[in-house]
Amino acid sequence: MRILIIDGHPDPAPERYARALVSAYAEGAREAGHEIERIGIAELAIPPLAAAADWENGTPSKAAQRVQAAIAAADHLVIIYPLWLGNMPALLKAFFEQVFRPGFAITTGERTLRPGLLKNKSARVIVTMGMPALVYRVYFRAHTLRSLKRNILNFAGISPVRDTVIGSVEGMGDKGRKKWLDRLRRMGHRGR
Repeated sequence: MRILIIDGHPDPAPERYARALVSAYAEGAREAGHEIERIGIAELAIPPLAAAADWENGTPSKAAQRVQAAIAAADHLVIIYPLWLGNMPALLKAFFEQVFRPGFAITTGERTLRPGLLKNKSARVIVTMGMPALVYRVYFRAHTLRSLKRNILNFAGISPVRDTVIGSVEGMGDKGRKKWLDRLRRMGHRGR
């Protein structure tokens, strides 16, 4: 299986926990014989969109085109990002706006509830956060995660989309962090 791992943390610092999670998933997947490609949004030069006309008719940047090619070649996407101010980081949102354009992720011009062009791909979304995962899922109803799954990934035809929420990251300690790294290695091994 060809797996594309998208590191959605906008800070390129190597000590970010997201980097360790990406590496753990990739290690497990490689051990199982999966083909892995990694993309870090912090290293990409993808500007945010300023007009709907650009999204509908503009030409994606070279960096966005490279990401589109990697997504097209993948069977499974893994997206890892931190929850910032209750949402995905702005740079990750800009990434999706530039990459998931009409003609690539959805049909051009046609208005339909099922416009997706990225069928036969699955995804796993992994979100880290400071609050407890249960609070995010129950009280906040995982609103940003649900939006990403329904309004971007499923809308583009990607299904199934599974999710993992890792809460209380700052307070979990080394033992808790290691437990999650081991869990992600196993997920990578299974390609899920």
